[in-house]
Amino acid sequence: MQFRKVLVANRGEVACRVIATLRRMGIVPVAIYSDADVEARHVKQAEEAYHVGGSPVGESYLNREAIISVGRSAGVDALHPGYGLLSEQPDFAAACEGAGIAFIGPSSRAMRAMASKLQARRLMQEAGVPIVPGATTACIDVAEGESLAAELGYPVLVKASGGGGGIGMQIVRQPGELAAALESCRRLAERYFGDATVYIEKYIERPRHIEIQVLGDRFGRVVAVHERECSIQRRHQKVIEEAPSPAVGAALRARMAESAVRGAAAIGYTNAGTLEFVLDERGNYYFMEMNTRLQVEHPVTESITGLDLVAAQVRLAEGEPLAFDGAPPIRGHAIECRIYAEDPKRLLPSPGKILRLRLPRGEGIRVDHGVDEGYVVTPHYDPLLAKLIVWAEMRPDAIARAIAALQQTEIDGIKTNIPVLVAILRHPDFAAGNYDTEFIGSQNILASI
Repeated sequence: MQFRKVLVANRGEVACRVIATLRRMGIVPVAIYSDADVEARHVKQAEEAYHVGGSPVGESYLNREAIISVGRSAGVDALHPGYGLLSEQPDFAAACEGAGIAFIGPSSRAMRAMASKLQARRLMQEAGVPIVPGATTACIDVAEGESLAAELGYPVLVKASGGGGGIGMQIVRQPGELAAALESCRRLAERYFGDATVYIEKYIERPRHIEIQVLGDRFGRVVAVHERECSIQRRHQKVIEEAPSPAVGAALRARMAESAVRGAAAIGYTNAGTLEFVLDERGNYYFMEMNTRLQVEHPVTESITGLDLVAAQVRLAEGEPLAFDGAPPIRGHAIECRIYAEDPKRLLPSPGKILRLRLPRGEGIRVDHGVDEGYVVTPHYDPLLAKLIVWAEMRPDAIARAIAALQQTEIDGIKTNIPVLVAILRHPDFAAGNYDTEFIGSQNILASI
């Protein structure tokens, strides 16, 4: 069926980005909003907008019953969850389907298969996808953990099986540190995810974080749409992404794509998803986890392929087959910079009113943003304000274009991380493509601004 009306169950820049594609497709977009977002940009862009609760995210954007009720009363055909919030909640996807609202994403069954990192590791191992050496079952007691850690060799990583964002994850470099790490990670996992299950795997020193975008249709076809480099991180959160990766050549790209397709096909995956891998210094790659949704950094893939991944999601959810047999050829180079409302020295949130907002324009420049001049940034939500995406034929030109565009960006009234982004892009090791997930800390980037 073709969708006529779609509820966008999110806020900020991703809601605005999804709404823009729905409009281009001739689909009526419907927004939701909290008390704090009455005047938000995504509300103004939608054809219809409905209040779903108070400012705290638990009262509004995570209020499943209120959101589904809006969908029913508004008469929508489908719901797009964006990313974050309810986008990877299998019970929510199932509830949408139960209410007669198509969920624009994978099936709840595929989501459940990947929701537990331990289960995902087992499934990928069975499918022949390389996984980080370590456990495929939970660590029950310290003695068991010590035995496995000794076998793997320190350092090891204690990880929560549920959730993400680096919560419930700790590096252990000495045997004497393991017991405390297990207890700490269990406690955090229980508090944040309601699941105290943890496991142990080998810690890969100074890895690169490479992810593969996949698309799957209801006819059993899965296609990998190249890789994204996501190694520039702070506190396990991505800051700058690029495509293609400067560390991935044609042969490695083909192997990683084949692994990603095999992994997605093994769980009957449909719609858009991303398999995340770590890449070690010797060129070995290992499956880390799968994000069963659209990624924040999806625009860099769009920039080098000409695809609209949100439009692809919609068509796949409507039941259409994939429109191509293989990935489009890579054209040029793209870089995405996440602009946060943050104190650049401490990388802490900087709420307040945006008094002036001037965003860059020009050839090869795209800005996905969810705020306007006069908007009040609150502490209730993620501090991401906008994503600056640049494209050029060659990587050095893309870097230069990104720096120039950031310098043209004016956001007054609050602090932002723009100085950090510029410092990273100007660093000679970044220019050389010589970096890993420890780059910001190891290069002492914050001290240089």
